[in-house]
Amino acid sequence: MNKNEVFIKLPDRPPPSSTVGIIAWTQKNLFSSTTNALTTILFFYLIYLYIPPFFDWAIFNANFSGSDRSICDANKAGACWTFIKVRFDQLLFGLYFASNPDQIWRPVVALSIFVLLLIPLVIEKTPHKKWLLIFLLTIYPIIFITLVYGGYFGIPISNTTQWGGFLLTFALAFVGIVLALPIGIILALGRRSEMPIIRALSVTYIEFWRGTPLITILFMASVMLPLFFPSGVEFDKVVRAMIGITLFQSAYTAEAVRGGLQAIDKGQSEASMALGMGYWQRNVFIILPQALKISIPSIVNTFIALFKDTSLVSIIGLLDLLNMSQTASRSLDWNGYDIEGYLFAGFIFWACCYGMSSYSQKLERKLDTEGRTE
Repeated sequence: MNKNEVFIKLPDRPPPSSTVGIIAWTQKNLFSSTTNALTTILFFYLIYLYIPPFFDWAIFNANFSGSDRSICDANKAGACWTFIKVRFDQLLFGLYFASNPDQIWRPVVALSIFVLLLIPLVIEKTPHKKWLLIFLLTIYPIIFITLVYGGYFGIPISNTTQWGGFLLTFALAFVGIVLALPIGIILALGRRSEMPIIRALSVTYIEFWRGTPLITILFMASVMLPLFFPSGVEFDKVVRAMIGITLFQSAYTAEAVRGGLQAIDKGQSEASMALGMGYWQRNVFIILPQALKISIPSIVNTFIALFKDTSLVSIIGLLDLLNMSQTASRSLDWNGYDIEGYLFAGFIFWACCYGMSSYSQKLERKLDTEGRTE
């Protein structure tokens, strides 16, 4: 190189606008081909046709005031959210607490405690998360039963057959999730056990409950379960539904966990055996933590399906959120406002399911240690 040559550093120039930013994203994702372009145009045309009228009906022309249907009958161009406002307590907590407004503080406090316990678990840097989770899974159910069911500390007993709305949906889903997870883990380990009897029993249980529709299980739990107990022993209808849901959900959870167990390399188990670990030490400290991390998407998927399937309890005469919305909108006072009830129930279902899905994705990202370097 000639030492008389002079190198001039040119100023950095930004990349072309067509290769970065929203323009590049639009070209790549929406108009990358003729088919994608036509699909995008059709999609935006459908939005133009349906979204503005929906907002006009749901928000701008909607009825929010009043305490009866007269204002909604006078203005039928918009949604009647007055119906949701008037029947709000019934939709959330059922007939008992709606007819006893002085007792409505009980489910409000119980659900508020659940939210207050859940928020720190979502926040990443919260200390003592393990103890909060243990408290949520062990002590909180006792608090919930004490407050909502009553019978202790002078709190009157509430008739569980009159539970309904979101309260019943939450109770069924929470019990099903909390009880089905440990049972499912044990069944998954049993299905992979080297003992033929344990393996056969686990396989039989899982395949039987997975092969039976939930609606059939709920009917059996309500009608046939009392026949297996001595005379005079009675189970509450809600408890029967919880038992049926738990038996059903544990089978699906077991299969989700088994998928994670099969994904673990055999070398993990062989290495722990070489270190002198026993069966339970090997599974509790080495195998299961890795398997559960892998199984998070499948497990959460079954939990979301369970939360939505609680609507099937209507077959045994229980009114969850969806069925309570339907029943309230078909009463003499509010007959004809089914759409508002369905939209309200659908929004709550979506919010809860989206929350579970988002938290599981966050947990996956936190536990994903592959490719990281310290």
